[in-house]
Amino acid sequence: MLDLNSMVRTLKRPSLLVRAARFGLDDYRRDRALRRILKTEDLPSTGVALLELMELEACINDRRKSNAADYSPATHIALLTAIMGEARLLQAAYRPQLVT
Repeated sequence: MLDLNSMVRTLKRPSLLVRAARFGLDDYRRDRALRRILKTEDLPSTGVALLELMELEACINDRRKSNAADYSPATHIALLTAIMGEARLLQAAYRPQLVT
């Protein structure tokens, strides 16, 4: 089974969507974004949030591929930005800390 970081790295999405999501990464605010996207007041842990975001993104990507009328590129970009932001937080949490 793939770990979360591997799952994120293996996502293959159109480069235009990925580039747009990267533009929003500097302004990513976990509390605001997750409450809006996941429709919850209680913020889940980074790993749990990442799994939920990946599931939502897979659904919206299916809608993109099927040319569904309710597909929203803006929502897809917001999801990809949140996935990138949460993956960055997860990596930082497990990065070895330098002791000085």
